[in-house]
Amino acid sequence: MTTATPRDLFGHPRGLWVLASTELWDRISFHGMQALLVLYMVGALLLPGHVEHIVGFAAFRSVIEGVTGHLSTQALATQIFGIYVGLVSFTPVFGGWLGDRVLGRTAAVSLGALLMTAGHFCMAFDASFLLAMLLLILGAGFLRGNLSPQLGELYSRDDRRRDAAFQLYGAAVNLGAFIAPLATGALGQAFGWHAGFAFAGFGMLIGLVVYLVGGRLVGFPTRREARPAKVKSPPQPRSAITRAALSTAEWRAILYLLALIPISALFWVAQSQVWNTYNLWVRDHVQLKFGAWTMPVPWLQSLDGLAPFLLLPPALWLWRWQARRGREPFEATKIAIGCFIFSASTLWLAAAPLVLDATGRTPLLWAVVFHLTSNAGWLFFVPTMNALYSRTAPASVNATLMGCNALSVSLGSVVSGRLGGLYESLTASQFWTLHAALVGLGGVLMLMMGARLRREFASGALTAPLSAGAQAS
Repeated sequence: MTTATPRDLFGHPRGLWVLASTELWDRISFHGMQALLVLYMVGALLLPGHVEHIVGFAAFRSVIEGVTGHLSTQALATQIFGIYVGLVSFTPVFGGWLGDRVLGRTAAVSLGALLMTAGHFCMAFDASFLLAMLLLILGAGFLRGNLSPQLGELYSRDDRRRDAAFQLYGAAVNLGAFIAPLATGALGQAFGWHAGFAFAGFGMLIGLVVYLVGGRLVGFPTRREARPAKVKSPPQPRSAITRAALSTAEWRAILYLLALIPISALFWVAQSQVWNTYNLWVRDHVQLKFGAWTMPVPWLQSLDGLAPFLLLPPALWLWRWQARRGREPFEATKIAIGCFIFSASTLWLAAAPLVLDATGRTPLLWAVVFHLTSNAGWLFFVPTMNALYSRTAPASVNATLMGCNALSVSLGSVVSGRLGGLYESLTASQFWTLHAALVGLGGVLMLMMGARLRREFASGALTAPLSAGAQAS
């Protein structure tokens, strides 16, 4: 059911556009730094003359190699990247819980943005690299753990606009991912690595201003604002004033959502590699020279943001067309389709040696096709998975479970960091075929899980009790 009101803008609550704009600047900040990180570590930070200046790095490296064994500079860089992205995806579990129970949404998002800004500026110095990573990780936990849950709160659980809203929100994510590599790649090549990191810091500050000013205009409630005025009342038993307990149906929904985490992680093993080892593959194998000018490596990653943004309108049109005919795929089926598309795209990378140019490098067009097709898979997978969690998770723990959804990104990123070490021992074709197999397996498992979920939704065993539970809590 759709519940549009006169206060809506372009058919959606005005709060959607504030949240999407905030997320846009968050992603400009995050992806701008992420596009440079592996190249920065391999090309400068972890080399002699720099690495010995990083405070605490010797102990940090010994801990990592105590688990993995000795790592080359390149393997260490991909592992650090995987750990960083994994923790950025993990901390929203705690950030969302604190936003739910303690701080409130506005305070948590504001704290997260400030921590991330400080982290980006700490990247300007070799000595504070590990401190920068810590600030960025903690900041992302507070900001992301409380930003996207507010999107779900703008819609009723049976509002069919919910999926479209997450697609539009995802478009902001990808627009930011398009802008960021272009800006930081150009700044890094022209003025040095630290100019790119400074740009990311200022981007996060702009995002905070957008959120605070826009949120006040549309009236986002905080936890403190939502509390009713205190009135004196007779003492009550503790059990009478605690939050309503979760129902059996709600616990079943939670278990289903937790079971999706390792399946989703298989997608993220391959997807995370696009911002990790893929940069090294582009550097080593793709033709980037045009006469005397060499295209910055991060510029290719801008396509990873632009492609979903361009593909969103036809995808929404397709799903609306299918919905009118009662043929729109179930959410789990969309997710599985996304896995299969991404798997085929990764196999495309594995086939790159078949089309080498006269210099022995893969034509740039080959990589461009990869970004266009792989992000069609992203579009089916990521926003749909977010919408599934938002609709199914009990209201009282919605933000926490949205954070748990990010655990799949965390797990996949850490694994991709470890697999990145194989880039030096496997051929490029073997390396990408391995990742194609993993994400393809995720699609098969998602179809199997989706069949069970479809039966649960069709019977009303999940959605009806959840709605009742949401009203009671």
